[in-house]
Amino acid sequence: MGNREMEELIPLVNRLQDAFSALGQSCLLELPQIAVVGGQSAGKSSVLENFVGRDFLPRGSGIVTRRPLVLQLVTSKAEYAEFLHCKGKKFTDFDEVRHEIEAETDRVTGMNKGISSIPINLRVYSPHVLNLTLIDLPGITKVPVGDQPPDIEYQIREMIMQFITRENCLILAVTPANTDLANSDALKLAKEVDPQGLRTIGVITKLDLMDEGTDARDVLENKLLPLRRGYVGVVNRSQKDIDGKKDIKAAMLAERKFFLSHPAYRHIADRMGTPHLQKVLNQQLTNHIRDTLPNFRNKLQGQLLSIEHEVEAYKNFKPEDPTRKTKALLQMVQQFAVDFEKRIEGSGDQVDTLELSGGAKINRIFHERFPFEIVKMEFNEKELRREISYAIKNIHGIRTGLFTPDMAFEAIVKKQIVKLKGPSLKSVDLVIQELINTVKKCTKKLANFPRLCEETERIVANHIREREGKTKDQVLLLIDIQVSYINTNHEDFIGFANAQQRSSQVHKKNTIGNQGTNLPPSRQIVIRKGWLTISNIGIMKGGSKGYWFVLTAESLSWYKDDEPNCHPR
Repeated sequence: MGNREMEELIPLVNRLQDAFSALGQSCLLELPQIAVVGGQSAGKSSVLENFVGRDFLPRGSGIVTRRPLVLQLVTSKAEYAEFLHCKGKKFTDFDEVRHEIEAETDRVTGMNKGISSIPINLRVYSPHVLNLTLIDLPGITKVPVGDQPPDIEYQIREMIMQFITRENCLILAVTPANTDLANSDALKLAKEVDPQGLRTIGVITKLDLMDEGTDARDVLENKLLPLRRGYVGVVNRSQKDIDGKKDIKAAMLAERKFFLSHPAYRHIADRMGTPHLQKVLNQQLTNHIRDTLPNFRNKLQGQLLSIEHEVEAYKNFKPEDPTRKTKALLQMVQQFAVDFEKRIEGSGDQVDTLELSGGAKINRIFHERFPFEIVKMEFNEKELRREISYAIKNIHGIRTGLFTPDMAFEAIVKKQIVKLKGPSLKSVDLVIQELINTVKKCTKKLANFPRLCEETERIVANHIREREGKTKDQVLLLIDIQVSYINTNHEDFIGFANAQQRSSQVHKKNTIGNQGTNLPPSRQIVIRKGWLTISNIGIMKGGSKGYWFVLTAESLSWYKDDEPNCHPR
């Protein structure tokens, strides 16, 4: 590629950038560009103004740059500026350029110092500039000012990340020399997305404001925090110079004199200053475009081919034909139904490997979450024993009963069954939520038809909500059925027969050892067993207590806390 063609690379990318901005579309091709990143008052605006040789950027306290400014510098014999949103209007007075930037910023973000990621495209033609494209991003801030939202720091960080995370974006990290380089916000952000320092160009400003006896020589020589593309030092105008309308050309001469006369920078003076920085950026951007051009071209051709196929599909499309509209509508609705069914039943076109969703998540709710919710139910054994005791006593009333009444058993069991309502209804809620999430995922294919997408989602979600009420009623009915009749003949029910068998086994192991007798099996027949309240008996102390008893022909055994006690008859 010849020098002439190389010089045309940056203007070519500029035209592509303008085309995407005019269409209001983000550039999916990730155009090669340079993003300017730095903290507030780091000197970003001064660096850009030095490139142009004119004062044209807004200044003030707090956040001044509140929208990305795409600054396109074009070498030309005449000197003027153009905005993409003011087609055909040429600005020769750069004070008007500043006012237009402020007005356009306020038009989108308002007057409350808010920010927006919608860029302002400014093209400056001048004989004093090299072909170069820079994106000036809002300065990194920590504390909200005025009516700014509390998360302004997060918003600015996210906006900056949108640009610098792209592999085709070079990062111009601007850091003032009178602060600790290790705490540089710009270098910190650049390090996150470019840990090897391959895309980062360091700019050190305010070298003339460093404390006496200190210098940034190690930084500028790329020894302290090395970057592949190195550092360039610049000296901008002070606030006093700006207020005094000091000419930028005079400031450039003063900058040159500073580097030539300073003992720490004299040996690298040819590699310092604004003119050298502009040449470096021009060369770096041109080389970067050249290096990324093959991949860029492949992506462009791939997208072009995809669009051609899409155009071919609509070649014979007649938008006014009602039959086509109806057919297209039915096809999209049918596809939605198929996608929904696949997500619930499984075997979808795209398998999610990151998380459970659809039918898999509903399966998990039934087989893992629901059992977990049941196990998680609070169960206090002492409290249950107390409830059983009170139920038995209340049923017996003034009489002192010996055996457990059925009514006490039913009262306690029914109370436990009712506790299943909470976990059951919660599981229904979880299933409903997952069904609605699945609907939302399936309607993403209808994104090109917002009204259809919205209506489909609303109708299906409403239907699910209608079924939710009936489902909960059915679940509560099933639980009420269980409460209304307790089937003591069920094979899983531990009734008198099963309890007798289990107690006999326990009794054989424990009562024989306690009594020290070996009675024939016929003599060890269990006569009765159940809950027994014993009050003020000689062998018992401490008032009345409830015990599980087993009555045989030879002994009465009672159990408390799994410890058997035996008393011969």
